[in-house]
Amino acid sequence: MAETTSNEKKSFADRLDGLKAEFGKIFWPDRSMVFRQSTATIVVSVVIALLIVFFDMVIKLGVDFLVNL
Repeated sequence: MAETTSNEKKSFADRLDGLKAEFGKIFWPDRSMVFRQSTATIVVSVVIALLIVFFDMVIKLGVDFLVNL
């Protein structure tokens, strides 16, 4: 798409044509792809949450051990 200078004005119809062209480029995933990606997102989020909890507990135990020396 060519860039316009500040002196040039696009008409409303040109803007609508550009909008239609951009909407035509959108990739709409099917139901199975959305399900797979959502499942992967949830699984990765749970794994990362469990790792954070684990490392938090290890660090807390280490700090408690050092404080009680």
